[in-house]
Amino acid sequence: MAREKTIGKKVSCRGIGLHSGKNIHLNLLPAKPGDGIVFVRTDIGRTAIPANEAHVLPSQFSTIIGAKGATVQTVEHLLAAVAALEIDNLIIELDGPEVPAMDGSASPFISLLLDAGTTTQAKERPFIEILKPLRISEKGKSITIRPSSTFEVLYKIDFDHSVIAKQSYHYWHSPQAFIRDIAPARTFAFLKDVSYLQSQGLAMGGSLDNAVVIGDSSVLNKQGLRYSDEFVRHKVLDLVGDFSLLGRPILGRVEANCSGHQLHVALVKEIFKNKKAWRMVSAPASQETHPKKYPIPSYQSIPLPA
Repeated sequence: MAREKTIGKKVSCRGIGLHSGKNIHLNLLPAKPGDGIVFVRTDIGRTAIPANEAHVLPSQFSTIIGAKGATVQTVEHLLAAVAALEIDNLIIELDGPEVPAMDGSASPFISLLLDAGTTTQAKERPFIEILKPLRISEKGKSITIRPSSTFEVLYKIDFDHSVIAKQSYHYWHSPQAFIRDIAPARTFAFLKDVSYLQSQGLAMGGSLDNAVVIGDSSVLNKQGLRYSDEFVRHKVLDLVGDFSLLGRPILGRVEANCSGHQLHVALVKEIFKNKKAWRMVSAPASQETHPKKYPIPSYQSIPLPA
């Protein structure tokens, strides 16, 4: 049967927080079986914040968790990488209020985790199997989860902007698929919104180095896009990270329509509330080749038409 995993050694990185603008040092360390994913604020008395739905705080532009007066912002990209590589137990130390943005995607965290390697632990790895559909909707946006033999995501977005417009992506989970098709997709923002976000204390560390910035009619990043549909792929990335707050891998099909962090987390909480909609099951060990044999792609920039 599938067994829990942690990383093989300590690894570290440093970078700017997308919203806080602070220079943050981050350590990833092995954890014991059953410990789960735990953030530790080393600058606030080593306050521990478990990465689960019980510790999620209200937020719109990123996912924030908190405990005992300490918070960590923008956890979703790192958590997506951790979940995609099927790591169950991990200590995440950081000396500030936010996970570093790196390049705005999950690829730098994938690289860090692959460098650390994984260690299989003795504890069995249970899965949450969805038994009946659950749905959350709000102001024309919706997210639904249905039974499935695997974890899959069908995501649709529709922006009133010619650069994005309508996009959809169907993702079936595997470490290889995430590394190849999802991890490199970067967070994005509209130039017209930056001043407002900064007036609210957000996007203080945002730049063309850690986000795709969209102007009136084009992407402002000189290198263009990594995928023609990079925007919807990043939404899938966010959802993978947010759904890791369930604390267990999931067997279910998520259908998201113009959704975002708030609805992702709302559905996670709805799953926990509806105990009859799911059950804990064992699952066979993955038969896939270790993802280290699938290096992060050297993405070719995709320029947008003039």
